[in-house]
Amino acid sequence: MGRGDGTGRIVSAEGADDTGAGILHVDMDAFYASVEVLDDPSLRGKPIIVGAPDSRSVVSSASYEARRFGVRSAMPVGQALRLCPTAIVVLPHFDRYLTLSAQVMQVFREFTPLVEPLSIDEAFLDVRGARRLWGSPGQIARLLRQRVLDATGLTCSVGGAATKHVAKMASTISKPDGLLIVPEAETAAFLAPRSVRALWGVGPKASEALEGRGIRTVADILDAPRDVLDRALGRAMGDRVWHLARGIDAREVDTVHVEKSIGHEETFHDDIGDAAILRSELRRLADRVGARLRSNGWEASTIAIKVRFADFTTISRSQTLPEPTAVSQRIGDAAHDLFAAVDRRLPVRLIGVRAEKLRPSGSAGLTLWDDDEDWRRIEGALDGATAKFGTGVVTRATLLGKRRGGGSIPTSPRPPRAD
Repeated sequence: MGRGDGTGRIVSAEGADDTGAGILHVDMDAFYASVEVLDDPSLRGKPIIVGAPDSRSVVSSASYEARRFGVRSAMPVGQALRLCPTAIVVLPHFDRYLTLSAQVMQVFREFTPLVEPLSIDEAFLDVRGARRLWGSPGQIARLLRQRVLDATGLTCSVGGAATKHVAKMASTISKPDGLLIVPEAETAAFLAPRSVRALWGVGPKASEALEGRGIRTVADILDAPRDVLDRALGRAMGDRVWHLARGIDAREVDTVHVEKSIGHEETFHDDIGDAAILRSELRRLADRVGARLRSNGWEASTIAIKVRFADFTTISRSQTLPEPTAVSQRIGDAAHDLFAAVDRRLPVRLIGVRAEKLRPSGSAGLTLWDDDEDWRRIEGALDGATAKFGTGVVTRATLLGKRRGGGSIPTSPRPPRAD
């Protein structure tokens, strides 16, 4: 099957059978890197790493030329450069990515209102009701790919199948710039030879647990007794894998997206052992998280921090708040409380703040008094200044001074909401 570097890709021939393949998964190809090439054509055909030039920051994206050297997202840039010394490191431009993401999602909605964005660069489409307007699923997929290219200059890969799970697997196999349609009757034949690692939602630990029992392909899952899967993965995950291996996936395309979490994290140029500096960085990240919550109309019920030490040991801690909030001050206070309980025996390489268990703002109802009223007023003024003059024009006095990292990286950037 196809690999993350684009080798071994499989695509459908023109006019291939698309019977019953009414669910499409569309995935932009190396989205961040492709946008950078679009804006600077001199980068075309070269290995590109999107991230801070600091060797300690992490890779946000990489071109397929870089991926063939083993470069992957979330890898330290220093490690990526050792794998691919000729790579060009390009700073990310998230505002630009969001703009193009909005254009891409608009193209999707021209074909069907049943669009479920998964992230800034991928979505599911249910095109079963669009046949009279646009043709069969395969025809729609081809039209859509051309429309995205014409509108943005970017390529995408599309998988079509009877279920979301198989459609996502198919788009991965067809990358880059490909289309793979799996007709409903061919679902079992398509799945059988695939690695267990190709199943959507089966992570490395679950894959290792299966492989440790000699279960390496979907065909092996089909042959395995049900209780073996349950012992290897637990009953809930075992049941899920049993169904996915048989092409059974009842999930529909859901146009109402519920945000799961919003976070930012920072990798430092130098390991930091000074607790005061780390608390300041937590406050900076909490401000970014709070601003994103408010701009998207969410409040968080849980706050979490992530800490990676100099030896790459990584921990996370979380706490549930008495009341949901989008107030940065409250988020920062919770992050500080969590950090105070961390046993720091080594300097810190990376730190992050994440808001979880999100709900629409105000859904908790009114209270008799608002302890955060003053902070809401202050942060509302800051949001207004940011909207008018840009990020960083107004900030806390404690956050002034040189930056210690490669920039706050959003851990789950989402596509812009549809108007």
